[in-house]
Amino acid sequence: MAAQDSTQSSDAPSSDLEGMMQLRREKAERWKLLGFGAFANDTGPLHSIASITALHEADDAETLEKLKTENVAYRVAGRVMLSRGQGKLKFINLRDGSGEIQLFISKREVPDTIWTLLDEIDVGDIVRADGLVMRTKTGQLSIMVQNLKPLTKALRPIAKHDGVEDVEVRYRQRYRDLIENHDEVATRFRARSLIVQAMRDFYSQRDFMEVETPMLHPLRGGATARPFSTHHNALDVNLYLRIAPELYLKRLVVGGFDRVFEIGRSFRNEGVSVRHNPEFTMLESYQAYATYHDVMDSTEALLRDVDARLLARFAAYGENRAFTFDHFERRTMISLVREVVVEKHASIGSAWALLGGTGDYRDAQRAALADSSLSPAEHSLIKRARTAGELLFSLYELLAEPSLTTRYRTPDGTQSVPVFVMDHPLDTSPLARQMDPERQREIYGEIEVTLCDRFELFIDGRELCNAFSELNDPMDQAQRFRGQLENRKSGDDEAMDYDADYIRALEFGMPPAAGFGIGVDRLVMLLTGAKSIRDVLLFPAMRPEGAV
Repeated sequence: MAAQDSTQSSDAPSSDLEGMMQLRREKAERWKLLGFGAFANDTGPLHSIASITALHEADDAETLEKLKTENVAYRVAGRVMLSRGQGKLKFINLRDGSGEIQLFISKREVPDTIWTLLDEIDVGDIVRADGLVMRTKTGQLSIMVQNLKPLTKALRPIAKHDGVEDVEVRYRQRYRDLIENHDEVATRFRARSLIVQAMRDFYSQRDFMEVETPMLHPLRGGATARPFSTHHNALDVNLYLRIAPELYLKRLVVGGFDRVFEIGRSFRNEGVSVRHNPEFTMLESYQAYATYHDVMDSTEALLRDVDARLLARFAAYGENRAFTFDHFERRTMISLVREVVVEKHASIGSAWALLGGTGDYRDAQRAALADSSLSPAEHSLIKRARTAGELLFSLYELLAEPSLTTRYRTPDGTQSVPVFVMDHPLDTSPLARQMDPERQREIYGEIEVTLCDRFELFIDGRELCNAFSELNDPMDQAQRFRGQLENRKSGDDEAMDYDADYIRALEFGMPPAAGFGIGVDRLVMLLTGAKSIRDVLLFPAMRPEGAV
C-alpha cells in the first residue's frame, strides 16, 4: 500500500534519508493532483479518540452494528502510526493527543479517489477520517471509514514502532521522541503536568495565594549559586536571571500576604548532570506565623497528597518503588555526623570531639585532614571550611549524607524512608533564623557551632527540598549580607549581594514566618522513576548541535 520508506527511521544515512524525503515530496504533489492540499487547515469539529473508546469499549459487535444502522458517525484526526493492506481492505492505526484507534477501510465503502489516495499516505502523515464505529472479526474496536481527508504530509519518515533509542536524538528532538516513544515519554510528561497541578491545588486549598515575581533581578540573591547575567539596554543596567524567588516572596509577606507561593523557573549558571539543568522549576511557599516544624508537617502532607493524585491516574508509577511515604524520619545533622564518624572514621571521631567541645575548630579540621581514608577531593572540601559550622556541614555532606538511603529503611529493608535533616549550621544558611540559644543549649549542650532552624529532605538519595524559619531581624540580615560580600572577596563566586531594599522591607517588620522550596523536576523524577532530569524536561539544555 504505502511506499517502502513509510516505516524507516530518519536515522538512516543522509543519502538514504534524502531519497525517502524526495519520495514523500512527490507524494505530496500527487495529493494535489487528487484535489487535496499537502498542508491543509480546516478540520471541522472533531471527536477525541479517547472519548470514542471510553463510550464504546464495553459494546459488543451486535450493539455497534445497531449504531451503524442508526448512522451514529464520528470524525477523528491524528497521525498515521501503522498502515497495512489486505486485498480490498486496508487498516490504519491513528493516534491523536488522547489515544489510538484503528481505521478500517473497505474499498466498497469509500470513493475511488480516497482508495487511490491511500497509496500516497505514509506512516507519520496526519489525516482526518469520518466513519461509523464497529468491531472487526478479531474483536478490535475500529472506525469504519466513510471518508478520509489528508491534512499534513510528513516529509521526514519516523522510526519503526519500537522507537528511536539514541538519547542524544531523543532529548534534542523531543518532538520526534514524543512521536516514536509515545507511550513512555508522553505518559511521563502528562504525569508531570498532573504533579504540578496537584501541588498548586494543595496550596490553593490551604489559602495560599499564587503570585508571580520577577525573573530579572538587579542583584544576586535568594540562594548561594552562580547566576546568569544580562544587560537591559533601555535602562542601561546589568541584571541577573533569578537564582530563586525567595526575597521577593518575603517582601510580600511583609506587605501583608500571609500565605504565598510561586511555581516558576529559576536559573543557575552551574554544571549539567543527571540531576542539574541550568534552568529548572521550583515551588516556593512562605507562611506567616509558622515555623520549620510546621513546614515539615505540611511537606509530609504535600508529598502524600501529590503522590496519591498521581497514582490514582498512573498506578504503574507506584510499582516496585525504592522508597515509601508511609513513614518519615527526622534527624539532626549533628546526630548524623556523630553516628558516622564514630562508627567509620576514628580519626575524625577525635576531630568531632573537639568540634563538639571547647576546642578550636581548626584543630578538628587538621584531625579530619589526617584521615587517610578520605579522597583528595574530600580533603579539599574539608580544607576550604572557614568556620566550625562550615566544617560540620562538610563532614555531614561527605560522610553522613551518602549513607541516608542505606541507614533508614523500612523494617523489611525493601524501601528507603525519607529523612528530614534538621538544624543546619548558621554559617551555611545566610537567610535562616538562628536557633534560640537557650533551646540550642537544651538540645545540644555546649558546642562550637551556631545552628539555625532549617531542614532539608532526602528521599532515595536525593535532596528534594529545603526549608527554614525565616530570619526577620533586619540588623542580623544586614550583617549576614556583609558576610556574603566578604566571602565574595575571598573567592566565593556563589555569594549573595547586599540587598538594601530587602533590608528596608524587613525594617517595616516581617511577621515570624517559615519558607519552603522544592525542586519540581526532582520531584517528578522521584515519583516517575526517571533516572535523569533530562527525562522530565521537555527541552533540556544541550550543547548546540554539531558542537564539540
